[in-house]
Amino acid sequence: MHRPRACRVENMNSNAYKAATQGLWHVLGGRVLSPHAPFGVMGIVNLTPDSFYDGGRHQGVAGLNHALQLWKAGADILDLGAESTRPGAQPIPPEMELERLLPVLARLQQQLPAAIIAVDTYHAATAATALGMGAAIINDVSACTRDPALLDILVQFKPGYVLMHGLADTAQGNADTNDIRRNVREFFEKKLAYLVRSGLPEDRIALDPGIGFGKTAQQNFILLAHPEDWLDLGRPLLMGLSRKSLFGTLLGLAPNARATATVAATALLWARGIFWHRVHDVDAVRQALTVAAALR
Repeated sequence: MHRPRACRVENMNSNAYKAATQGLWHVLGGRVLSPHAPFGVMGIVNLTPDSFYDGGRHQGVAGLNHALQLWKAGADILDLGAESTRPGAQPIPPEMELERLLPVLARLQQQLPAAIIAVDTYHAATAATALGMGAAIINDVSACTRDPALLDILVQFKPGYVLMHGLADTAQGNADTNDIRRNVREFFEKKLAYLVRSGLPEDRIALDPGIGFGKTAQQNFILLAHPEDWLDLGRPLLMGLSRKSLFGTLLGLAPNARATATVAATALLWARGIFWHRVHDVDAVRQALTVAAALR
């Protein structure tokens, strides 16, 4: 079955283009991800031995095969991560990160030259190497705070960039639950303005509220209940809640039993305006979102 993917916008008059560019996401290589398809799915490819759900299962050749399977299942973006960002994970140097990442990235570029590839990193050296090899998006959990040199790389290459509310705000886990919505909103406003002033065009940036990063389960659910807080910022929204601990807290489920909860929450959030979804189970999520779109 043909599955429409997020695609490039071209051959439009000015009024049509203005309407279509609501939420467009420009990425490296002159490509534009647009909401012509009903939704966008980012497939997670963990190339690490210690990620919370599938760590160690997709290293090396297994990681390449998994990425190919996710693309075949309909992923619009393949998100390669070579350093775990789960709670308690130990940081690794960029040299180790690149050792895990580059063989898979190189083979994907050969076998899927049309694929949009994101790299999940906060290291400037890793980002520069990956972008030089054809990656189109940098997915950064730290908002350029763990390695400030990353901002220089973003300004130089001008890739797609995921600005996440997460590790950049170390106080958020202790923030008053009633203030978490304001905390995230103000973070996005300030960081967006800072990135644009620094030279990264706003149309390169997508926003991720960082579900599960430094937040209590209650804070996570408050944010998920109010996606309207960020819809008027004019940037695409990316939700990354696949199999995360909030489902374990709510339902008492281990990571390998959280697929159904992830699919249900993803469909509900899409109906509330979240276009992009970062998930492990691409095929199941696409089925749920296709049904949701048909019912709309």
